Amino acid sequence: STLPSGCHIHLESQARDRVLANLRAASQQTWGRLRTELQSYAAITGRVSVRLADFLHDQDVELPEIYRDAKPSGWTSLRRASGLLPQGEGSEAEPLASRSLRHLLHIDDPAQIALIRKVAESRGSYSPTNKSEKLRAQMLTYQVEHTGLHTYASFARKLRREPIVLAELCELADVLESRSRVAARPIPGLDDVPLVLHARYERREILTAIGLHTATARPAAREGVLRLQERRVEVLFVTLDKSDGFRDQVAYHDYAVSPTRFHWETQNSAGPNTAAGRRYIESSANGWSFQLFVRETPKHAFVACGAVRVAKPGDVSGERPMSIFWTLEVPLPLAVFGAFSVLKQGR
Repeated sequence: STLPSGCHIHLESQARDRVLANLRAASQQTWGRLRTELQSYAAITGRVSVRLADFLHDQDVELPEIYRDAKPSGWTSLRRASGLLPQGEGSEAEPLASRSLRHLLHIDDPAQIALIRKVAESRGSYSPTNKSEKLRAQMLTYQVEHTGLHTYASFARKLRREPIVLAELCELADVLESRSRVAARPIPGLDDVPLVLHARYERREILTAIGLHTATARPAAREGVLRLQERRVEVLFVTLDKSDGFRDQVAYHDYAVSPTRFHWETQNSAGPNTAAGRRYIESSANGWSFQLFVRETPKHAFVACGAVRVAKPGDVSGERPMSIFWTLEVPLPLAVFGAFSVLKQGR
């Protein structure tokens, strides 16, 4: 604001990202500040029972500031620390249970939010009635319970012992619902799978939805390509990884070209004469279909981009790795396209 008229400061992308990251870190609320702010807010409004949504909106606080990776974390924990809940009444497991809800912040699938609300409002006594609901309940279980084998029933029993956290879960569902801009639309080609087109999911949620992870088995599946042999479907997990910034003159292997076109490089082992390569090249006739899930960085959840196909022979080129220009059956929303695209000068 103090620069002479007509002047500006130009930073390279990487330097800009570092400056912005430092500014965000400097302005991020510490737990002590949040506690003080909640105490002041409760005093000003004259309410001991402060709603999460009201506090976020009126005080301009972001969810990740409350549900942070560091300890302590979570709305219930913050209310206890601020004196809005009686000290010493919570269980030993309550702080961990409240903090674990940070793994739900990405959820924008309307049906999954509705299930979370059912679980919360029933005080953990909700029982799924069909296959889709059972899968969604297991998705919720494994999203919160990151390691080990757990049934939804055992997860629900644990929640029933934490009534305050259940109330917190209901408030969190309200916030997630208010932020969601996703329509409840099934993914073409995966219509029987409880996932919604263009919604965000963590890998463990996707693996549970397609049936790979169950209450009795959680096989490792960290590769970028997952073949579902019986379905003849290949699931592509793509991480764009913007952590180094989008710099001019840098070749990015995976990116959205347009709302209906996405460039992807195969694994290094794939070539025109390999089984994987032929599967892509001959996909119009061999019965295989492909589903694309994309995220910006490892810290983001994947967006379910839907079915993709090779529209013409020229869309596949190169060898070990191969370069493929996929055509999406359903265009990406403009906001998603903007997040996944790379604009390169001089090209």
